[in-house]
Amino acid sequence: MNLLIKLLGTAVSLGAGFVGTKLVNTVWEKSTGNKPPTGKHEDTPTSLRSALTFALISASVSTIIQVLANRGTQRAIERFAKTQDIV
Repeated sequence: MNLLIKLLGTAVSLGAGFVGTKLVNTVWEKSTGNKPPTGKHEDTPTSLRSALTFALISASVSTIIQVLANRGTQRAIERFAKTQDIV
């Protein structure tokens, strides 16, 4: 069952990462009026400043999501271990 909780934690982390990426991209596009500088849009020139700013924001959000997902997974594992001890 521990493996199931770890797999669930991984799935939650991936899902949260996907949602976080979409959120950062949407906020960036709404606030700047430009598409995010991901390197996929070669037709629009990107300044170094905007690319570095986007990378910093994106990395920060990704790190926060990873930490929260790991903490949630650890709490779930601890709760599961406690309930198994009671039974």
